[in-house]
Amino acid sequence: MPIRNPEVKYTQLFINNEFVNSLSGKTFSTFNPSTGKKIADVSEGDKADIDLAVTAARNAFKLGSPWRTMDASARGAMILKLASLMDRDAEYLASLETLDNGKPYADAFGDLKYSAHALRYYAGWCDKIHGKTIPVDGNFMTMTRVEPVGVVGAIIPWNYPLLMLAWKWAPALCTGCTVVLKPAEQTPLTALYMAALAKEAGFPPGVINVVPGYGPSAGAALASHMDVNKVAFTGSTEIGHLIQSQSGTSNLKRVSLELGGKSPLVVFDDADLDEAVKLCADAVFVNMGQCCCAGTRTFVQEGIYDAFVKKAKEVAAARKVGDPFEEGTIQGPQIDEVQYKKILELIESGKKEGAVVECGGEACPGDGYFIKPTVFSGVSDNMRIAKEEIFGPVQQIFKFKTLEEVIERANATNYGLASGIVTKNLDTALTFAHSVKAGSVWVNCYNAVVVQAPFGGYKESGHGREMGEDGLKEYLEVKTITIRIPQKNS
Repeated sequence: MPIRNPEVKYTQLFINNEFVNSLSGKTFSTFNPSTGKKIADVSEGDKADIDLAVTAARNAFKLGSPWRTMDASARGAMILKLASLMDRDAEYLASLETLDNGKPYADAFGDLKYSAHALRYYAGWCDKIHGKTIPVDGNFMTMTRVEPVGVVGAIIPWNYPLLMLAWKWAPALCTGCTVVLKPAEQTPLTALYMAALAKEAGFPPGVINVVPGYGPSAGAALASHMDVNKVAFTGSTEIGHLIQSQSGTSNLKRVSLELGGKSPLVVFDDADLDEAVKLCADAVFVNMGQCCCAGTRTFVQEGIYDAFVKKAKEVAAARKVGDPFEEGTIQGPQIDEVQYKKILELIESGKKEGAVVECGGEACPGDGYFIKPTVFSGVSDNMRIAKEEIFGPVQQIFKFKTLEEVIERANATNYGLASGIVTKNLDTALTFAHSVKAGSVWVNCYNAVVVQAPFGGYKESGHGREMGEDGLKEYLEVKTITIRIPQKNS
C-alpha cells in the first residue's frame, strides 16, 4: 500500500559512505509536481563536492583496496543484498518516488521491482566475466583479461529515477567499478535513500557516492573530471552533445549515451484495430509521455486511418488523470513547470500548423502540472510536433499508404532509439525490422524493455548499450597478454 506522505530521511550528499553537507552549504528545493509545493531542501553539490566524491571513488578503486580484492562471487552477493533491501523497503521507496516524481504509485512500484531485478541479473554475472585464450600465429601463448574501467560518473534523468540508477549501478558494480552518481535535481530523494541501503548492504566506503546538484555545475564537473574513467549518461540529446565534448576536452574518458527519441510506431491495415489502438496509446502515454522511447509518431495505413483515429480519441479521453497516490490513476502530472510549459507550447504549435486536436490539447484545471491526454490527427512530417521530442502525453497520428513510404518517413529523423510495427504479415514485419534505423524494433508489442537484452540508440539517440551482456562491455577494459614459449631442440 502507498504511503501518502513518506518521511524524507536523507537530504545530504553521500560521499565515502557518509551523509555530509555540501562544502558551499548551499541547498536547492525539490517539489511535488502534483501540487507544485516544496517537499524538502537538498544539499547542492558542485565541483568541489564532485572532487571529493571522485577522490573517494578513486581510493576505493586502488589496487589492494577491499573492493578490488573482493571475490567476484562476494561482490555478487553484496549486489543481491542491495536488491533484497529494496524489496524490504519497497512501499516506502515507491511512495517516495511518487511524491518526488509524480508517477502513479503502481508504476513507481513496478519500476522498483524492475530495478531490483536488474541488480539481481547483474549480480549473477559477477563471477562469469572472463577473458579468452587465443590461438595466435607464432611461438606464443596469448590470452585476454577483462578489467573494470575504473571510476564511473553516472548522470541520470528524472523520468525513471530508480530504474536509471539501477541501470547504471548494476553493471558498474558487477564489473568492479566504483561510482559517483549525479541524480536529476528534480528527483534526488530515492537516489539518496538508495545510498543508505548501499551502505547497509555492506559496500565499502567510496564504492558508491551520490552528489545531487545541477547539470552545469555538478554534472559538468563530473563529465570533465580528469580522474573519471567513464561517464554513463541518460538524458536529452542536447546535453549528450555537451558531455561528449567535455570528455574530448578532458581525458577522453569512455562515454555511453542514451538520449532522446521520436520513435515511429507503424500500424498496418491487417492489424486487429482494437488491440492496435490500445498498444499505440500505451506506447505514447506511458509515464505521462515522459519516456525517451515512447512511440510518439503513430503511422496508420490509410485503409483504417479514420476508424483508428476515432477509437484512439475514445481511449485517450477515458484515461484517468489525477492524484498519483489514488488507486486507478494511470496518468499523473508532468515533472515540473518548465516541462509543463514546453509541452503546452508544442501543443499550441500543432494547432497553429493545422493538425486536428481530437481530444485534450490543454492543461487540466487545478493545482499541479497536469495535462490532458492529447491526440492529434492530420499530422504532416514537417510540423514541429512531428519533429521535436515533446516528452508529454501527446499522440500524433500520421497517414501512410505503402511499406516503402513509411520506412522512408520513419527514418527521416535525427533520432533512432526505438520503433514498432503492428501487423499480421511476417514479411512486412521482417522488412520493416531490417530497414528501420533504430536500436530497438518491437513487433506487435511496444516498450518491451527487458534486462537480458541490450537497449540503446542509433544516430543522435546515443551510442553504447545498456542491459544484457552487451551492457557489461561499457564498463570493461580488455587487456591482451602474450607470452613467448621457448623452443626446445628435440
